[in-house]
Amino acid sequence: MTGEVIGFGLCVLAGLLCLWGGVREVRLQARLRRFGVHAEGAVVDQEQAPSDDYLTPVIEFTDRQGRPVRFLPVATGTRMGLALRTHVPVVYLPEQPESARVFARKHRRSHVGLFAGGVLFLGTAVWVVLTR
Repeated sequence: MTGEVIGFGLCVLAGLLCLWGGVREVRLQARLRRFGVHAEGAVVDQEQAPSDDYLTPVIEFTDRQGRPVRFLPVATGTRMGLALRTHVPVVYLPEQPESARVFARKHRRSHVGLFAGGVLFLGTAVWVVLTR
């Protein structure tokens, strides 16, 4: 019984966190579409987190004030087409250049996985309650 309650609570928490992250990303992408400044970026480095099996590209671009800005793309993985020295379109908010995103179709869909995860976790929580 206690294990079910803990499992239910964790599923609800994970689901809500996924949905919250998805909503934040959708809102940011809407602001980028409306107010974003487009720039040309380049993959200048690649980092590997200890828990990852792949390299995460580091993208650099120059903002309107001529300052170099580096960021890590939200969507990462081996099939994202971001090899070292690759040029990529970038969009950023002038007041928050660190919020930059790669402006390519497959990179603008990062929120889909968050929403799917949220639905999966919340669905699991409902299933736990209904099968008790």
